[in-house]
Amino acid sequence: MELKPVGLGLLLLVLLGSCGAQFPKWRGTSPGQPQERPVQQAGVQWPVRDPVSGVLVNPEDPLSVQLKQVMQGPVKKLTWRFPQAPEKPKQPVVHFEPRQPVSAVSVAADCGENSVYVEVKKDLFGTGELINPSGLSLGGCAVTGEDSAAQVLIFEAELQLCNSVLTTTADELVYSFILQYAPEPLARLPIVRTDGAMVGIECRYPRLHNVSSNALLPAWIPYASTVTAEQRLVFSLRLMTDDWQYERPSNQYFLGDFINIEASVMHYNHVPLRIFVDSCVATAAPDANAVPRYMFIENYGCLIDAKLTGSRSHFLPRVQADKLQFQLEAFEFQQQRSELIYLTCFLKATPTSAPAPTDAMHKACSFTANRWTAADDNDWVCGCCDMSCGLRDGGSKSPGAGQQWGGKVPVGPVRVGEKVPVGPVRVGEKVPVGSVRVGEKAPVWQRNVN
Repeated sequence: MELKPVGLGLLLLVLLGSCGAQFPKWRGTSPGQPQERPVQQAGVQWPVRDPVSGVLVNPEDPLSVQLKQVMQGPVKKLTWRFPQAPEKPKQPVVHFEPRQPVSAVSVAADCGENSVYVEVKKDLFGTGELINPSGLSLGGCAVTGEDSAAQVLIFEAELQLCNSVLTTTADELVYSFILQYAPEPLARLPIVRTDGAMVGIECRYPRLHNVSSNALLPAWIPYASTVTAEQRLVFSLRLMTDDWQYERPSNQYFLGDFINIEASVMHYNHVPLRIFVDSCVATAAPDANAVPRYMFIENYGCLIDAKLTGSRSHFLPRVQADKLQFQLEAFEFQQQRSELIYLTCFLKATPTSAPAPTDAMHKACSFTANRWTAADDNDWVCGCCDMSCGLRDGGSKSPGAGQQWGGKVPVGPVRVGEKVPVGPVRVGEKVPVGSVRVGEKAPVWQRNVN
């Protein structure tokens, strides 16, 4: 029993000793001995009391540092806005003129005695996009043939078929057909690459026939050969813009202006051809034989206007066999109230493979710098322009002539006014394009070398 007080005393001493080891600041100091600070373990920071709020905060806690900064004083209000997009640079002023579309010449027809023959280019619109033959029909009749090499679709039908319409006039029987293209939409797509189109085709036949045995001219050739010569050939004259790129949208000219004229021949499934302008006449009326009349190209391709009047009219150097371009200086007829001038030219074409592509009867000659020059760079063929280029013995063949085809083609009328016109110049007026009309037989002939 006496040992119990002793055991309790020892237990108290042990507890006091362990507390003194953990809390050194409780240890007493003797007088004159410096007070020791608590030893801080390396890397450990003790909590501190915030002087403003009186709250114990841990320096290692980033939130406590932010709290301390917030509590130390007022913070300036933060202003923020969306960043502005950079301004788009202004487009410089660009001089632009819309290009005039060029009419696509993609349909040709030949009217026979009791049938019609039609050829259609698969590039119907002249855009490079080939049409689907299943969408093309002639009065409900499907395509009857195709030339894959030339990309041409062919129709051939009797005049009374394919929903043709017969019209009778005082002088003619007219069979009319409708060539229709209805494109099919692209599979599962809401777009199309081509539009639909309708082209009217007419075959005209005279109601009255001369059955006299003297009606045939000696220069004519058999009908079968005439059809072969005529089919798939189209001669045309067009008024062109100054850069020769487009058909001119207006027929208004003034004295001193150049009238740019382009003669061409379009051939389908035919040998390559070279075109010539045999002769051209200007009249004040649509009739080529009307008076007054002015022949400015004659003698098988001699442009004599420059020599007769001192003008600047001339042929341009040939750049393409089936096209020939020339410039006619605008003029007026004397003592004529009308400003309209009608031009009619006789065009002819020969194969480019002919032994002599150009000669005295197949040429394009201009009078410039007091001498004759040729558009095909062989001036010697123009030596007869001051004389007669026909054969002396009265024959009808030139030495190098082979097959040749021709036709009389009108263009215009053109309107020629004073250089300073009164009132505005009319623009946008469609210029009639001269061409051999479908179904109308133009004078066509051929000659062979024996």
